[in-house]
Amino acid sequence: MSDTDWTLAARAHEPAFGDYIELLKPRVMRLVVFTAFVGMVCAPVAVHPVIGLASILCIAVGAGAAGALNMWQDWDIDAVMRRTAARPIPSGRVERGEALAIGLTLAAFAVVMLALFANPFAAGLLAFTIFFYAVVYSIWLKRATPQNIVIGGAAGAFPPMIGW
Repeated sequence: MSDTDWTLAARAHEPAFGDYIELLKPRVMRLVVFTAFVGMVCAPVAVHPVIGLASILCIAVGAGAAGALNMWQDWDIDAVMRRTAARPIPSGRVERGEALAIGLTLAAFAVVMLALFANPFAAGLLAFTIFFYAVVYSIWLKRATPQNIVIGGAAGAFPPMIGW
C-alpha cells in the first residue's frame, strides 16, 4: 500500500482548522518567536515597531513552514512512536501532500515577505533556517545519527540572528 493509499484509508474525517495549526508545531514556533524577539531587542540599532512586528510574524510563519515540512518528512516514523502517532499526518487527519504544499507555500511567503519588510539578509537567514531544519535535520541527520538533535540544534540558533 502506498503512502497515499494509507493516508486516504486512515483519514476518517475532513481536517479541522486545529489540525492545520498542529501541523505548524505551535509550541516550537513560540520558542522561535521568543528567541527572534530577544535577538531583535538586543540588536545595536532600534527597529521600527511595524518592521519588528512584521519580521516576527514572518519568522513565525517560517517556523510553521519548517514544522509542516518536518511532519511531512517524518510521517512514517511518527506513525510508530507513541508520542507522535496522534500528529495530523500519521493519524490521517491531514494528507501528506497537503502538508508539503502548506510547508512550501508558507516558506516562500515568509521569506519573500521578510525580504520586503526587513532586508534580504534576514530573509536569506530565514530561508537557510527552514532548509536546515527541513532537509539537513529532518531528512538527513534524523535518520543517520543519534547526534541529530545536537547538530540539528543549530537551526534553533538562527532565529536570534534573524531578529538581530
